[in-house]
Amino acid sequence: MSDARKTLLLTGASRGIGHATVQHFNSRDWRVITCSRHPFPQECPWGGGAENHIQIDLADPKNTIEAIEEIRRRLDGKLHALVNNAGISPKGDGGARLNTLDTDLRTWGHVFHVNFFASVVLARGLREELASAKGSVVNVTSIAGSRVHPFAGAAYSTSKAALAALTREMAHDFGPLGVRVNAIAPGEVETAILSPGTDKIVETLPMRRLGQPEEVAAAIYFLCSEESSYISGTEIEVNGAQHV
Repeated sequence: MSDARKTLLLTGASRGIGHATVQHFNSRDWRVITCSRHPFPQECPWGGGAENHIQIDLADPKNTIEAIEEIRRRLDGKLHALVNNAGISPKGDGGARLNTLDTDLRTWGHVFHVNFFASVVLARGLREELASAKGSVVNVTSIAGSRVHPFAGAAYSTSKAALAALTREMAHDFGPLGVRVNAIAPGEVETAILSPGTDKIVETLPMRRLGQPEEVAAAIYFLCSEESSYISGTEIEVNGAQHV
């Protein structure tokens, strides 16, 4: 499929930050290709969404690798931005936080395949298309990657810390190809899946409010635009100074 517009490949687009990112790029005339283990949700309002959706189970390395060929067929040789936004954080009974003592190994593997391994598999598999466009990779990490969080589980937090380290490594390795690699670390963002008790965290934030998905999407767009043409290997905190 040939398209003169810039192209974004986004994982985890169905809600929250991902959904806002689709809207942000689409409103700026980017073509957005989304990836999810679910079929395209018909209620999603961006133009061209259904024909630009690819069903991938990011928890399955074999399925992710096989899907790269399908993605290539839709790119016309260039990928201007890859945003690795998909992430899962399993909970225990009653929504309890899963710590290092009670998270089974199968859950650790599932979380790392989605939150960490899929990011490097997609970037490596599409490196020629990224290089052809002098594109940008943005990995979505988390405030939980740098501290113990009251709601985010141990597997989620360590996968996001690993993703931050991967961002540095990829920036070093992809730089000679003309590809920039950065990360954003959101804090408490107002989405439909906020955990009970988040209001108590908000009371301690320097800015005293939740972030909005659109604010995170704007940071992602900045890192995919020419405005950030000499920024690579960094992780931008998008959390209202929660990290200080």
